Amino acid sequence: MKNMNTEQILKNTIQRCRENNIILPTYKQMADPDLIPEGIKSELSNIGLWDLNPRNLFRLTWQNEPVSKGGGFGDVNYIELPPELTGVKARIIVLIGKFFPTGAHKVGATFGPLVEKLISGQFDPTRQKALWPSTGNYCRGGAYDGYLLGCPSIAVLPEEMSRERYDWLEKVGAEIIRTEGGEANVKEIYDKVKQLEAERGDEIVTLNQFDEIGNALWHYAVTGRAMEKVFNQITAGQQRFSGLFLTQGSAGTLGSADYLRQKFPRLHVAAGEALQVPTLLQNGYGAHRIEGIGDKHVPWIHNMKNMDMVVGVDDNIPMNLIRLFNEPVGHDLLKAQGIDPDLIEKLEYLGISSIANIAGAIKMAKYYEYNEHDVVFTVATDSMEMYQSRLAELNQEHGSYSEIRAHIDYERYLQGIDDEGVLELNYRDKKRMHNLKYFTWVEQQGKTVEELDAQWYDDSYWTSKFHLADEWDEKIEAFNDKTGLLKKYV
Repeated sequence: MKNMNTEQILKNTIQRCRENNIILPTYKQMADPDLIPEGIKSELSNIGLWDLNPRNLFRLTWQNEPVSKGGGFGDVNYIELPPELTGVKARIIVLIGKFFPTGAHKVGATFGPLVEKLISGQFDPTRQKALWPSTGNYCRGGAYDGYLLGCPSIAVLPEEMSRERYDWLEKVGAEIIRTEGGEANVKEIYDKVKQLEAERGDEIVTLNQFDEIGNALWHYAVTGRAMEKVFNQITAGQQRFSGLFLTQGSAGTLGSADYLRQKFPRLHVAAGEALQVPTLLQNGYGAHRIEGIGDKHVPWIHNMKNMDMVVGVDDNIPMNLIRLFNEPVGHDLLKAQGIDPDLIEKLEYLGISSIANIAGAIKMAKYYEYNEHDVVFTVATDSMEMYQSRLAELNQEHGSYSEIRAHIDYERYLQGIDDEGVLELNYRDKKRMHNLKYFTWVEQQGKTVEELDAQWYDDSYWTSKFHLADEWDEKIEAFNDKTGLLKKYV
């Protein structure tokens, strides 16, 4: 801020938090809700999951009770997909994002970058707006967290994203700026951000999910530990944590891989992308329909050296399976295949990018010939709650969903998933993909070649970044002490 020092900004932030009764959760509490003070849990018993209440900051965890209001905390929310559905012997486990506030885990990924700025005096919520460039869920999460933290927000996203995203952003009072195109038009978002930064100067602080380490750090500290908890809970004997599949997107969720690699060194990690825009595979261009994943560049926070595989997922798979998984005719067919009706009812927990993640996990399992001793993890970023308009569009375009169509989709887009579009990476493959960062981040976004090289050659680079969680927890605790609001709970 012009003419304002860090100390003054922190004073403004502390005062804003006092006025709005804001208490910050630590990473340890988000990873283990048992550490949350009982008084805060008691207050949550009267608060809805999506309510615009600052106590919902303590619900930035995979362990929320799956109810819409008054829920506490329990086990990690996940589903296991059986062989009758996946066509593979491996156990495929999907962490469920529906039971985060906003119905998507991006509220965690946005909390990381924003809280760092707040507790370090880099963002003044009384004078500045948080700028969230996104293709949908990230700016929704950012606008929500911003509201809870007393920080006004600007959401920048493509005009072709689902109507539900825009409707929700309006409810939280975010300033909305639409850019040209759809999911694949990331450059247009960057261009708009540059324009806004030039026009508004230090009135805004850009929180770019593609280069904010807080995004990946949250997943390292919270999502990685959630997967570890589930694995230890459901396995015994000869079970192996064999695979982790996550679409690249912002590469935030892939931060969990850096945590899991330490715990399970033999783990295979796969990054997915849309086959229609094969950026990692073929330096590709074009457009795709998998809302929730990015393309045409490699995120700055993506540790390519920790990858074992890249998988291209045809966008026809999720766009057809959302009908199979959500239409009554599709449910009837799945029941006839012997799939548990309780699981079928939970398929609405899977949004478009979630189904892409599942398809990639199946491809991975087929490529490595995983068996019943192998466990593969992925995540459901969000649910169909954000995509009902897409179902309506498909019905309008193709007609009502029929029994014949359901059979075709089941055989072709589920049982027919193969291991095409899969590249197992050698050293040169990883370095080639890493080097793609140069064109976006050094040439266009002002990063240095020295840091780009450090990401590849300095063994301590990523370790030092991901170990910041403990340091930030100390700063969060000190910040809470200064507001004085936590005293009545301890």
